[in-house]
Amino acid sequence: MAGSEKKSEKDIKIEELAKKVMDIARDRIAVSLRFLDIALAEAKVIAKKDIKNKNEAAGGGMATDGQYIYYDPVWVLQTYKTEPSLVTRTYLHMLLHLLFFHPFSYDKLDKVLWDFAADIAVEASIISLDNPSFKVEKDIEAAEELRTIKRLCHGLTAEKVYKYLRTYDISEAGKIRWFVLFHKDEHIYWRKKQEISIQLEKWQRISQRVKTDLKNFSKGGIANEEMEASLSDATREKYDYSELLQRFMTSGEDIRQSDDEFDYIYYTYGLEQYGNMPLIEPLEYRDSKKVREFIIALDTSASCKGAVVETFLKKTYSILKSRDNFFTEVNIHIIQCDNQIRQDTKITNNDEFEEFCRSFKLKGFGTTDFRPVFKYVDELIAKGEFENLKGLIYFTDGYGDYPEKMPDYDVMFAFLAEDDLAPKPPVWAYKIILQPEELEAEMIRLEQEKRQAEAVKQAEDDRTDETVR
Repeated sequence: MAGSEKKSEKDIKIEELAKKVMDIARDRIAVSLRFLDIALAEAKVIAKKDIKNKNEAAGGGMATDGQYIYYDPVWVLQTYKTEPSLVTRTYLHMLLHLLFFHPFSYDKLDKVLWDFAADIAVEASIISLDNPSFKVEKDIEAAEELRTIKRLCHGLTAEKVYKYLRTYDISEAGKIRWFVLFHKDEHIYWRKKQEISIQLEKWQRISQRVKTDLKNFSKGGIANEEMEASLSDATREKYDYSELLQRFMTSGEDIRQSDDEFDYIYYTYGLEQYGNMPLIEPLEYRDSKKVREFIIALDTSASCKGAVVETFLKKTYSILKSRDNFFTEVNIHIIQCDNQIRQDTKITNNDEFEEFCRSFKLKGFGTTDFRPVFKYVDELIAKGEFENLKGLIYFTDGYGDYPEKMPDYDVMFAFLAEDDLAPKPPVWAYKIILQPEELEAEMIRLEQEKRQAEAVKQAEDDRTDETVR
């Protein structure tokens, strides 16, 4: 029990009984779901008072921070008395949150919407088990709601539900209904970024093991589509877009002093012996890996929404800017295309890139065909438009016709989501699935910058008005 106050006999008795109930819940999970044995072993259980989120009128008495599962002994006993399986259900609910990595990106997302999405994904997995040890009173109503959510979101993983909510949101009445049906544990410790993030690597290893064990478990005739989908999303190899962007850098001459190639011994010796005449001058140039020539192709078919495309473009730009990857002069083509080339904007410096971002408008909205872009780029190369084109980044939903021939430059296809029904990209192309939190964080950053700029402008206008008066 947290705290150093002396416990009464009543408190001690409550803790002892609550621990027995938690042991029973653990055993039920272990017996019914053998593939979770490693997760049960790693998630240590600790008694703790006052877990309930103070901002909620109702809620559970359990929570996790990635390392421990906390439970309120009083809540455990009261719940076990009224609905015994709810304790086991909440225990399992939190284990799945950890296995699906739900707590570990919390700082980058809309917390309210992610809470709903994460709880829905976990409850969908548990309800689909159809195991008496985990059933609670609201399961029939929750299952009906899940069928509707699955149809709307095209799946029940947290990522798909969250993406839907970010696009369409739901009414306050709908949020209350979802809270009643799917809320089990408190997410109050998910907000502690530093403490929660150090647990991610451990749960990545555990999830891989559970995913393998689940496949073996399913061979016995028990399959769980929702749990397998969430585990696949969680354990799918994820790449850092900013790191992959480095593959599209090309060497070039950057006018800057090269400290690495400058020998200060000869320099200072010359000053000492000959006054103001050093024996060697610092090199004015250095060879630096920086973006000089590449192409950003934007899929402007009807399925790619303008706000998302614009955010991707600005994220790419912000990565380049933050890494200081621009030469003074660049040759970047931003090509908009659906089934034909709609616009080609040439960027030669930072100011032009910023102006393009400010005035950016999508053109097209037809069907998707990737081949016109590659044909067009070949024509540009033949005309001498590029000296050393390193790569092409194609942002798309994936539904289109790919070229058969491999080009002489690197190609990366960037997708918003994994879609098993979409055509597979060529083996010679890099493929990256942009994580929702990547674009989400960028959208939040851009919104904050916009608000700050508006506030600064308003303050300047106010000062001007005051001066005039």
